[in-house]
Amino acid sequence: MKKILKTQSFELAIYTKGNTEASKLALVLPGKLDTKDYPHMRSHVEYLAKRGYYALSFDPPGTWESKGDISLYTVSNYQKAVNEIIEYFSNRPTFLVGHSRGGSIAMLAGTANPYVHCFASIMSFYTFLPTIHGEYPDNIWKKKGYTLSKRDIPGQSVYKVKLYKLPYSFLEDQIMYDMSSALSISIKPKLFIFGTKDTLVTPEIVKKGYDISAEPKQIKELNSDHNYRSSSELIQQVNKKLGEFLDSI
Repeated sequence: MKKILKTQSFELAIYTKGNTEASKLALVLPGKLDTKDYPHMRSHVEYLAKRGYYALSFDPPGTWESKGDISLYTVSNYQKAVNEIIEYFSNRPTFLVGHSRGGSIAMLAGTANPYVHCFASIMSFYTFLPTIHGEYPDNIWKKKGYTLSKRDIPGQSVYKVKLYKLPYSFLEDQIMYDMSSALSISIKPKLFIFGTKDTLVTPEIVKKGYDISAEPKQIKELNSDHNYRSSSELIQQVNKKLGEFLDSI
């Protein structure tokens, strides 16, 4: 049975592990239109719970089992959901880790929220400026009003997919966000992981985010393309890298 967490603005489907009374919180953030139930999200939650965090992943507003229409799915609302979850759990010291879009949100919320003590981004853009991210403008998407995006359903046949009509407002919202300046002055420990075979968020982009960031910072590589969640071995390697990062701080 799915668990729903009601924050001030959203009703979010969550996956949790660990002691609810733990002194520290970890949020594991899914990528673009991804779900908390993908293997890498669940594994990271379980790993961090074993390290003493109350660990949680969630379906962002408007997606999967969370309440609301897909129009709720924006960078603005994703960040807002993160902040409201942290507040819901009494502003405990929080570790943010995310993959792809989730890692970008970890940078965005991590640099701004005073209760986040460190954050990690896995194969993530450090900015949504069109000159770097490259999606905007999209005249075909704008004219149609939406674009179709499909995601595989956890535990189902590869032929069964979930379809989303992602509105153009999603793209218009994201171009407001550039984490460069905040990263350059943030003194929170931060970890960047790049995939050596990643063609979606290339190693060069991740390294650029690392280069512009203030110390303390770390960067690690994973011998993988963007979709490391398809390999249990790679997932465990990421868990190990997260552990080494946390141990170092």
